[in-house]
Amino acid sequence: MTSINIPQSEAELTARAHALSGLTLGEIAQQQNIEVPQNLLRDKGWTGLLLELVLGASAGSKPIPDFPGLGIELKTLPINKQGKPLETTFVSVAPLTGLIGARWENSHVKHKLSRVLWVPVIAERHIPVKDRTICTPFLWSPSIEEERLLADDWQELTDMIVLGEVEKIHGKHGQVLQLRPKAANSKVKTAAFDKNGKPFQTLPRGFYLKIPFTQMLITKNLII
Repeated sequence: MTSINIPQSEAELTARAHALSGLTLGEIAQQQNIEVPQNLLRDKGWTGLLLELVLGASAGSKPIPDFPGLGIELKTLPINKQGKPLETTFVSVAPLTGLIGARWENSHVKHKLSRVLWVPVIAERHIPVKDRTICTPFLWSPSIEEERLLADDWQELTDMIVLGEVEKIHGKHGQVLQLRPKAANSKVKTAAFDKNGKPFQTLPRGFYLKIPFTQMLITKNLII
């Protein structure tokens, strides 16, 4: 899929996103002459790629917002018919080295979450991919309190990485943000440091938003 027709303003992007509300993924794919996969086991990112194409995202795989000119990140959010998020939301890959002196203000997580276009999709597993429906998208920037929560979690998790405790991090750490393995398979490894400062190989990690946090965003912004 190749992005086309880049939106020139936030209003244009919002209007384009709202025009998708109520459509199924199958209907959107048909408009673009794109084949819909039977399932997303091997195509987990397919929905996001489809919406990037339709909405005109241009960042590709670069570590910058999906709409660089607007500073807006695109996040699809699978939900059930009651509006409950079905999974955690990936934010960015977590660096495991070079973090001494790192600050929240300069982090990838802050940059990625400073302005987000959320596109909720009713995507329960029993619903065929082609029949999954787009709900009303909404633009979001963290409130002062939301950013404080994100920053506190990022700092706690980053401090643990710096102290050589990456292997001790698990789901209970963080109120709204968590760190967990992010790799295609267990053979993929990346460099990290242990508590004695010695390098070792471990699974790559990623930052994810916890479900209660995205549930709060849904509750505030979405009418089912």
